[in-house]
Amino acid sequence: MFQNDAFRALDRQECLRLLAKVPVGRVVYTRQALPAVLPINFSLDMDASVLLCTSPDSDLVRAIDGVVIAFEADEFDAVSRSGWSVIVTGRATVVTDPAEHERLSQAGPSSWMPLHDAVFVRIESEMVTGRELKGTPGTR
Repeated sequence: MFQNDAFRALDRQECLRLLAKVPVGRVVYTRQALPAVLPINFSLDMDASVLLCTSPDSDLVRAIDGVVIAFEADEFDAVSRSGWSVIVTGRATVVTDPAEHERLSQAGPSSWMPLHDAVFVRIESEMVTGRELKGTPGTR
């Protein structure tokens, strides 16, 4: 197999550290039996779950509640051809516990969209994988 020093797999702790640095990721789920990807702001909870804040009327909430989905976030620099990508795979659930909802209202993510009644969605970090590319400036 070809050895490439510019590419490396990231361990779970590195992945979580990088996820905490960026405000936006992408939810990957199934909508009407087709793959769908939706950019959304997020935060990480104390247990490393990905937290989303959205509208209770959102098609996203109906599509992912109780379903195993993927969440991806990344950061890249086109000039240096370097960056990283992290994928969290796990079950998504709407937070229904009133105390937990109140805690997340204070310390969890806030939606970039104006919301009347926010709903929080937790994505369990059952599987966390990532990779980093350490490129070098190149010519086109």
